[in-house]
Order: sequence, then C-alpha cells, then structure tokens
Amino acid sequence: MIDFWREALILFGGLWAGTINTVVGSGTLVTFPILVALGFAPVNAVVSNAMGLIAGGFSGAWGYRREAASVKKTLLKLVPVSLVGGLIGSLLLLNLPESVFGVVAPVLLVCALVLVIFQPKLSAWAKTRQAQRGGNDPDDADRAKIPTILYVLVFVIGVYGGYFTAAQGVLLMAVFGVFLQASLQQSNAIKVILSLMVNIVAAAMYLLIAPERIHWIVVLLIAVGSLIGGFIGAKVGRKLSPGWLRVIIVILGGIALVNMVYKLVAGA
Repeated sequence: MIDFWREALILFGGLWAGTINTVVGSGTLVTFPILVALGFAPVNAVVSNAMGLIAGGFSGAWGYRREAASVKKTLLKLVPVSLVGGLIGSLLLLNLPESVFGVVAPVLLVCALVLVIFQPKLSAWAKTRQAQRGGNDPDDADRAKIPTILYVLVFVIGVYGGYFTAAQGVLLMAVFGVFLQASLQQSNAIKVILSLMVNIVAAAMYLLIAPERIHWIVVLLIAVGSLIGGFIGAKVGRKLSPGWLRVIIVILGGIALVNMVYKLVAGA
C-alpha cells in the first residue's frame, strides 16, 4: 500500500508533468524519476506513467484545439505515422528482456536530459527557421507539402516515445522547426496531439499484453494530476517562460539516472 506522502508526491508529479508536457514536453522526466525513487521497477514505471499522462494529453489537446483546427490536414497525415511508431515502441518495451531496458534506459535518460538542457536553443533555432519561411498565414502548414524526411522522423520519435516517452515533445518541436512550415503554436498543438496518440496506442498494448505491469493507483494519481496540469499548461503555455522548471527537471532526471546506474552496477 502506498503511503499518503507517496501518493501526494505522485499526484504532484502528475500535475507538474501535465503542465510541462503541454508547454515544452519532457514531463516524464518529472514523474519517471519520482516513481523510480519510490521503488517501482523501471519498466513498470514507464507503463504506469504513460497511461497516467494520457489524461494530461487530452486536456492539453483541448487547450490547443484552435491551433490544431488550423492544421487538420497535417495532423491527418502525421497521426497514423505516430501511431505505428508508438505501437512498435511499446511492443519493444514489453517483449524485450527487462535487462535490456535496464541498460538502454540510462542512455535514453541522458539523451532526454541533454535535449531538455538545450531545448531553449532548439526552440530559438526553430523560431528563426519558421520566421525565415514567413509562416504568417495560419493555413500555410496545411498548404505546404510535408517532406518525406519528416514522416520518417515522426515515425522514429513515435518508436522512441512508445518505448520510453521522455522528451518526445522536445524532439518533435525540434524537427518541426526544420521541416514543417507552421507557427510555433501550431507546432506545439501538433506535438501535444502526436504525443497523446503515442501514449494511447502504447496504453492499449500494455492493457492487452502486460496488465500485470500496470499500477492502477499510480495511473489514477498521475491521470488526475496531469489532467489539471494539461489545462494549466495550455492556458499559460503562450506566456510562460519555463526555464526555471528545466533546472528541477534535470535534477530529478539526474537522481533517477544515478539510481538506475547504481542498480545496474550492483546487479552485475
């Protein structure tokens, strides 16, 4: 049985993650370290976390519904690609030996933390690229042809998201800045929806293949917290400067990294 303070910590983590996911992505780098620190097995933490964050994805997508409506054609083209990628990633997570995840997860966590650290530079670069194209007309994103490389990258990010979930939003925003002719807010709306699709298809696989890995109390707590956080993130996402949050995300991710590496070395 989870003690009250543990429940409160997971709920707060879900609230924070829902807010961060809508604003910049990488909310998993809040909840995943919390779950690992509380003693949950890493794969179980990924499974329960991804399912819980679906609620925050819905509230975030609702908050960006106007921007999403302006890129409906783009979404119709990219959503199936994300779904297939998320499906493959979730199957890899559930079918590969847990020892593989124990080795791969610290590497992915380092990559995710590096992305979070450099996210401001990536965002500034993306903003410059989009400004150079013009992009003042909100219909430009739907009128422009999507390059093949963007489909490939969205698929690869979907596989990554289905396997680990952390910082897939940051990755999506980076590739959109280079290959998608859309405003930052339109790109953010697409990011929120594609991340949500990956989490949904992954959750379906978890339910079908490995329901024993799901900690339902954790799912509920993260779902409630992220649902509220998603609304907060969508409301303030156009105004909030998230730099100060990035420091805490990196600290929490670092704690999880040390924890996972220690268990890996101790079990060797």
